[in-house]
Amino acid sequence: MTHELIIMSETTTSNKVTNFIKNLDVSSADFQQRAAERLGELDFPTTRDEYWKYTRLGKLTKLELSKFADPDKLNLTKHIISNDYIVVVNGFVREDLSQFSKLDFEIDFLGSDRMAKEHYFDKNLNKKDVFSSINSAFFEKVISIKVGANKINKGPLQIIYVSKGDQIISNTRLYIEAGKSSQSEIIQTFISKESTDSFTNHVTEAYVSENSHLKINKAQLEEGSNSIISTEQVHQERNSVFKINTITLSGALVRNNINISVTGENCETFMNGAVITKDNEVVDNHTFVDHQVPNCMSDENYKYVLGGKSTGVFNGRVVVQKDAQVINAYQNNGNILLSDYAKINSKPELEIYADDVKCSHGSTTGQLDDEAIFYLQARGISKENAKKLLVRAFIGEVIESFENEHFENYINEQLAEIHDWRN
Repeated sequence: MTHELIIMSETTTSNKVTNFIKNLDVSSADFQQRAAERLGELDFPTTRDEYWKYTRLGKLTKLELSKFADPDKLNLTKHIISNDYIVVVNGFVREDLSQFSKLDFEIDFLGSDRMAKEHYFDKNLNKKDVFSSINSAFFEKVISIKVGANKINKGPLQIIYVSKGDQIISNTRLYIEAGKSSQSEIIQTFISKESTDSFTNHVTEAYVSENSHLKINKAQLEEGSNSIISTEQVHQERNSVFKINTITLSGALVRNNINISVTGENCETFMNGAVITKDNEVVDNHTFVDHQVPNCMSDENYKYVLGGKSTGVFNGRVVVQKDAQVINAYQNNGNILLSDYAKINSKPELEIYADDVKCSHGSTTGQLDDEAIFYLQARGISKENAKKLLVRAFIGEVIESFENEHFENYINEQLAEIHDWRN
């Protein structure tokens, strides 16, 4: 049973938010009703908000989006790179297109009231973030993945998120619990099929238990005028290792919010990203690591290759709290502009309240080396291919961090298809 969302007061609700969700209905579940009520107090951010200073949302927020449960069969063969995979189309789980064994992962597709009973679900999500609140109000099912204690999964679980149709909104939600001393990998693939002006609003919540290892490899391949806003909320316990690798190859507007709370000692946190753009695309990566306890390390490396009239944004923030001594935290952001019209806004930040730390950050921006291009041309390589070789070398460090041969091969295939980068 569903009910239309009733706005209590015109004066407390943004007309933009009201218009944005007017074609959506909210479940009768208490959790989602409360999230819908929160929307009455929220507005879309503007460039006056520091957190969104370089990213304009006007085109996205003016869309009139709706939900659509597409029943069609889809040929996703070229996107499937694991034996275990779940397919989600327009925010609806398609078990008929999925294939997975529950022997490796405990997988459930659950409604909000059932998920609300989980101790860590929705615990740390920012309730003042309008997109997370829209997700909470309107998601269909949560994909709940639990990895048992001491479980070592040799193969990854892949989740393929598909946008299909015009002006469709997909509110997708993923919940991961990595049990004590477990090792697992999740691959997230965001793609489009015959879709324009659609929007994927995604939230991942991950709880990384004591001594566990969790890796997420994420590929964003939304085509044309489609957009993604993806939020990862991660909680790390002591002696755990969390790694997230994000590669963005297409999408009109792509925004990644990665928020990591490190609450246990001896944790390791890794974030790697590669962005390749063209045309008028906008890709914005915002990361936040909160070191709350001593004896931990975080390492962050993002590389951008920007073409056409595209815009890149990198804002990496690391906070070292007062009692978090003996912290090693590193940030690196490297950027290559392939066009005179492309631009990058880079803002690495360190906020340190402890004394015994080793922290550094750096950002570099430039163009391809003309001498290196000439050197390769002198050896019979065309100028265009010489540029591609140099760019491949530039992002190679990030690609290697995937540590998954099938995922790397898939990305190389997509580079060839989307950007005409051939080996």
